[in-house]
Amino acid sequence: MAASLRCFLRSGKRAVLVAVRRGIHSSSPAAVQVTVRDALNQAMDEELERDERVFLLGEEVAQYDGAYKLQVSRGLWKKYGDKRIIDTPISEMGFAGIAVGAAMAGLRPICEFMTFNFSMQAIDQVINSAAKTYYMSAGLQPVPIVFRGPNGASAGVAAQHSQCFAAVFLENELLYGVPFEMSDESQSKDFTIPIGKAKVERQSHVTLVSHSRFVGHCLDAAAVLAKEGVDCEVINLRTIRPMDVECIEGSVMKTNHLVTVEGGWPQFGVGAEICARIMEPAFNFLDAPVTRVTGVDIPMPYAKILEENSLPQVKDIIFSVKKTLNV
Repeated sequence: MAASLRCFLRSGKRAVLVAVRRGIHSSSPAAVQVTVRDALNQAMDEELERDERVFLLGEEVAQYDGAYKLQVSRGLWKKYGDKRIIDTPISEMGFAGIAVGAAMAGLRPICEFMTFNFSMQAIDQVINSAAKTYYMSAGLQPVPIVFRGPNGASAGVAAQHSQCFAAVFLENELLYGVPFEMSDESQSKDFTIPIGKAKVERQSHVTLVSHSRFVGHCLDAAAVLAKEGVDCEVINLRTIRPMDVECIEGSVMKTNHLVTVEGGWPQFGVGAEICARIMEPAFNFLDAPVTRVTGVDIPMPYAKILEENSLPQVKDIIFSVKKTLNV
């Protein structure tokens, strides 16, 4: 996580980064377990220390040590002060606009949305002012900015706080307190992960492709299926745009089956894009239609049992794999 955020912050030429958390399962020997919130905090601390042009702004990021007591920015205000860790009013369009202007002027802002559901208030700044400027200026005006914050369904917060906006790098809110193993190498301040490269978590008979929180669900499903003699190759996309289509294509050519898993809605989702992208190069290698496992196409219900049934569960992935393999 920290490595991905560092890579984005140092890229400079990119017009915009929309930042959300993906679960990365380290393949190297683990030295320590680090929660997602601590990895994010560490990454921002390192970049703030490394480059004085980097600053953080957003609602409750400073004196409250992070919105909703998630504590992603814990301790940064005390270390860097008011000029670099800035609490903003509840005005997403306003502070997103400030961040874009600062980036155009040569700074490197990290603009945090308390929840990415509320980024819709600032979508004009994110898309038209930030994302398009580098292209529309023929490369003369870079906008080195990071938009980040919690994304996807949380727990018990209903429809207005539970949308999943698939993007390059967003953080699933339910993963903040989940620890992941990190090797000594990955804890280095200079360690980065290449953008646009997926990671194969395990290998075998059917390809499972996912991102963020649902990579963990795929690994859990694969563990259950392995006991029944069905081995799954699990691909952690890590980034969605750019998407590592070559990794997916190569896996499908080996396994001849593909199941995609995501928490967002089915229409125009990540799984739909994967289906379209692999049809031309890998269609003749498929022994069965691609199966998509997605969230239900409804606003998120408030009731816990309905909420759980609105999102993919491990049992849904197991059922879809068996259906795809006809077992």
